[in-house]
Amino acid sequence: MEGEAKVEGVYTLEEETIEESDDDLEFEEVVEEDDEDLDDEEDLETAMKTILKKDGPAGAFPAHVEKKAEVQRRPEVIDDFIRNFLISKSMTKTLEAFQTEWYELQQKGKLSDEDVAVVPDLYLRNRQLDGIIQQLRKDLEKAQEVAEKAKNTWDKLRKERDFHRMHHKRVVQEKNKLVVDIKRLKKHYSHFEPTLKELQHKYEVAMKEKMLMRLERDKLSHKVESLERTVKADVPKRSLPSPNQSGGKSQDKKISMTHAETNKENANEDSVLPPDDRENPFLDSEFDPPKVENMSLRKTFKAHGAAVSNICVHPRKPILGTCSDDGTWRMYSIPNGDLIMSGDGHKDWVSGMDFHPRGTHAVTGSGDGTVKIWSFSSASCTSTLRDHTQAVWSVAYHDLGDFVVSASMDHTAKLWDTATGRCQQTFRGHVDSVNHVTFQPFSNNICTASGDKTVSLWDSRSGLCIQTFYGHLNSVTCAAFSLRGDTIASSDADGVVKIWDVRMVAEREEIITGDYPVNQCHIDRSGSNIACACDDGFVRVYSASDGSLLRELEYEDAVQCVKFDTEGKHLIAAGSDGSVRMWA
Repeated sequence: MEGEAKVEGVYTLEEETIEESDDDLEFEEVVEEDDEDLDDEEDLETAMKTILKKDGPAGAFPAHVEKKAEVQRRPEVIDDFIRNFLISKSMTKTLEAFQTEWYELQQKGKLSDEDVAVVPDLYLRNRQLDGIIQQLRKDLEKAQEVAEKAKNTWDKLRKERDFHRMHHKRVVQEKNKLVVDIKRLKKHYSHFEPTLKELQHKYEVAMKEKMLMRLERDKLSHKVESLERTVKADVPKRSLPSPNQSGGKSQDKKISMTHAETNKENANEDSVLPPDDRENPFLDSEFDPPKVENMSLRKTFKAHGAAVSNICVHPRKPILGTCSDDGTWRMYSIPNGDLIMSGDGHKDWVSGMDFHPRGTHAVTGSGDGTVKIWSFSSASCTSTLRDHTQAVWSVAYHDLGDFVVSASMDHTAKLWDTATGRCQQTFRGHVDSVNHVTFQPFSNNICTASGDKTVSLWDSRSGLCIQTFYGHLNSVTCAAFSLRGDTIASSDADGVVKIWDVRMVAEREEIITGDYPVNQCHIDRSGSNIACACDDGFVRVYSASDGSLLRELEYEDAVQCVKFDTEGKHLIAAGSDGSVRMWA
């Protein structure tokens, strides 16, 4: 036991020798060298201060600020950490085994970079984690603030939702109550509908009788005037009356029979167009142009239950004629819009209407391919003209009233004798539908507008085409003469209006109204303004001299037709909604 103790004691001395190994001595000597270096640095600084105090003046060199030495602790590598741990625990055998195996593995290259890495500094890591924790706490506080704001916003929105929900329930209750009231009112007023229809019928009958009485009065007044003129002319030639009164009655009877026979013979004979044009009484007349800038909407009324396809103005009285897709035509007063007369008899829509120059008749054209002449005195249709094979688009009266011209989808225009009802002339030459036709004022020439993009002038006596105007790039919808007869305005489906000089056979002006078709155009009696019925729901008035836009009047629906009245005081338009509007 003592020997073993001695051996152990020797082993202990050897252990102390081992503690003074190369690694441990290097570690302790490094620390001593660092201290010596620090001492040397301190001696050098002391010497420099002494030299500066002796030789240099004050302030010659910048003052040297002493720096305190800082010891930076570098983290240990893994193997040193294990060695120090084993030494601190006096585990020498384990230390020898560890070093032997560690260096062997290191020589063989079996240790990776991670195995020889530095042991992390837990205090530094804890400080970093503490900073992260503080940052997370700040983020948490911010998140809590945002959540609190979101909660407040949510509470506010919930209150608003409850308020709007209550309001909605109240509105629904009020709506249901209004629906019940409306149903009750409808049921109540349904009892008055038959009475209203009866009153409307009585009103129309009364207005029709009133108009007939006016026409009869005018007819009788003209007859009285003619009789007075005849009596005044026959007074110098008339001999003394015979005492035999019966003989006078028989003579009057013979005279009346002779007149009846003459009228009957004339009814069987075709009317003849005058060989020459009449003198235009308005050729040298000058009228003031209508002040469209100052016009305002004066009257709006429902004229038909369907779209109004065309309108015309009575030549002698303030009366407006309308025709519609509902198959009827009607007459209204200007500017009150009171219904005067209505007529139906066509089997399809009515597309064109015009008044007799003396205002005693009207002519209409329809989609059923017929042309009808209506007498106001008898309130009936006097003639039905059936030679067209397709729909009739437009009709117009001759200035003498003996002839009617019609334009049809069958590519032709026809001239009709109103006395006999026979077709006197057919104008062929267009290769598409003839959309509009009109007479040149106080002339035998007619003007047609066709879907073949042309406007043509025809001699109604020979049936030949006099002149064709080219320039439109789409179907021509309308052609209108000025009152003097020297200007034509034509419109097309591209929204272009062209003004033509009849004498020069040339285009005078081009007006672009927009991208929508112009359904109809009309020149006022002064010849200075052109009104255009546009498909985009506007009535546009342009200057005929320079094509500038003078006024744009808004309509609720597509405008189908437009006219100035004979005095130039009113601008009248009708549209697809069946209504008529008057501006003055």
